[in-house]
Amino acid sequence: MAADTSTTASGGAAAPLIEIQGLTKRFAGFTAVDNVSFNVARGEVLGFLGPNGAGKSTTMRMLAGFMTPTAGTARICGHDVQTDSLAARRSMGFLPEGAPTYPEMTVLAFLRFTARIRGYSGSEMDDRVGHAIGLTTLGGVRLQPIETLSKGFKRRVGLAQALLHDPPVLVLDEPTDGLDPNQKHEVRTLIARMAPEKAIVISTHILEEVEAVCTRAIIIARGRVVADATPAELAGRDPAGGLDAVFRAITAQPARAA
Repeated sequence: MAADTSTTASGGAAAPLIEIQGLTKRFAGFTAVDNVSFNVARGEVLGFLGPNGAGKSTTMRMLAGFMTPTAGTARICGHDVQTDSLAARRSMGFLPEGAPTYPEMTVLAFLRFTARIRGYSGSEMDDRVGHAIGLTTLGGVRLQPIETLSKGFKRRVGLAQALLHDPPVLVLDEPTDGLDPNQKHEVRTLIARMAPEKAIVISTHILEEVEAVCTRAIIIARGRVVADATPAELAGRDPAGGLDAVFRAITAQPARAA
């Protein structure tokens, strides 16, 4: 596990666990992410918001080291995700959009496979897998092949593999996609319970989710950050319409820096 970089050497203010500076991604002349910068400290749950095609998932993939940026840097616990990728990934749990699995594996076999990749074995592996299954309430389906599960249960398998090694940073792309209302509540409660000890980024288009679990919200439109505030501060810009009205107004305007 990477060293804890949450405090300075002199014992001063907490350093951010996630640092993004000037992150940019271009595809054949199209700029999907345009000079995005932000930090996330331990104890923060950041809602990363935007309409479809705004650049949310592309930003998450670059932060997780799964996509190379055209320009800019991303660091996890002080480790550059491109030049020090192994240390960065050890400190991070990533739930991508449409999290890939091995469909023919059972839930238990897949999580044990993931644990072995993470370097666990024996009783420690069993403890890690059991804890992840318990956190995501997968016990009832642990012996079923993943391909037989509903979309919501598959999403929870993806979340379980992200939590397996208890990382200080979580990057979750649409974590409640496909979940029913009860399952959404369970996941949101889990995120809130973990939040004090972690830096968490949730990419989502569900405004209700941001208001329920996030301490801060960034809105991205056309690849650029257009707002960065607490959910309450954003909603306060239009007391009558709330966060939904503010989101629509901001994302309908030409993109500009927050």
